[in-house]
Amino acid sequence: MGILDTARGPAASLRGSPRGGASQAERGMTLMAVAMLLVPGMDALAKLLSAQLSPFQIAFIRFLLQSAFLGGLLAWQRRLAVPAAALPRLVLAGALVAGAIGCLFWSLTALPLANAIAIFFVEPLLLTLLSALLLGERVGWQRLAAVAVGLGGALIVIRPNWAAFGGMALLPLLAALFYAGQLTVLRSLAGQLPATQVQGYSALFAALLLGAALAIGSGQGVELLAWDTPQGVAWLYLAGIGVLSTVGYLLISGAMRRAGASILAPFQYLEIISATLLGYLIFGDLPDALTGLGTAIILGAGGYVFYRERRSAQADGPRPPE
Repeated sequence: MGILDTARGPAASLRGSPRGGASQAERGMTLMAVAMLLVPGMDALAKLLSAQLSPFQIAFIRFLLQSAFLGGLLAWQRRLAVPAAALPRLVLAGALVAGAIGCLFWSLTALPLANAIAIFFVEPLLLTLLSALLLGERVGWQRLAAVAVGLGGALIVIRPNWAAFGGMALLPLLAALFYAGQLTVLRSLAGQLPATQVQGYSALFAALLLGAALAIGSGQGVELLAWDTPQGVAWLYLAGIGVLSTVGYLLISGAMRRAGASILAPFQYLEIISATLLGYLIFGDLPDALTGLGTAIILGAGGYVFYRERRSAQADGPRPPE
């Protein structure tokens, strides 16, 4: 699901600091809005590609392109070296994000685009729980109540999709859990490595792990891990993924340099609008009433969690940028 790790997770999990005045913040918000509207385009292309390629092959190519771009950027910045102590967590982050994007692309072989992304949006809620359990972050009863409400909204979305698509409806939820785990690992690295290194090495290890899985799976005849040579228009779709990946990274990086995470976080919900529009225009899909209700509950709960996190951060005082 999506373009880059920072683009696919909640902006509230990214700790940035604004630079400049109101005009800079406005530019940051504009860049973030454009990025969030572009992100579902990656998922739409993956759904189109699923007619030719396995979802995990698509995920592998996605991370290969991303790691190539970020690797070139790191080489230009002379930041290729990372501390050995950070490598195990970067490998774990790569494995988790590979599982997240692979499961999400797998779900798109069956589920409508907007439905899959709506279920995946429980990720900020799961991140709140994992941050409390694994990182010891303080989470009050208000946020826990919001998490429970949001998960209830996810069940509302899953129920009709379960009836239509069976267990495939749980794949976006599993993807959200993997992705929340990956962001939890990245939070533990905050302040130790530059963001470009974290993203670049996570993508590299995701590509390596998916490549190994595809090699083994193809040899064993596992259809889900089969490797097929792209044909015809598939090359254009893959090129589109590469372009969106690069443009999206530049837009989000530019936004985070100009405005803080507390300003940019709400713009993540533009993904739902874009996903619904693309799902209708490309695939003729529109969410039903129950999916719309569940999505509204999930977004409302996520927005409240963001609000409480912002209030908590303000109460704790300013923190240094990571």
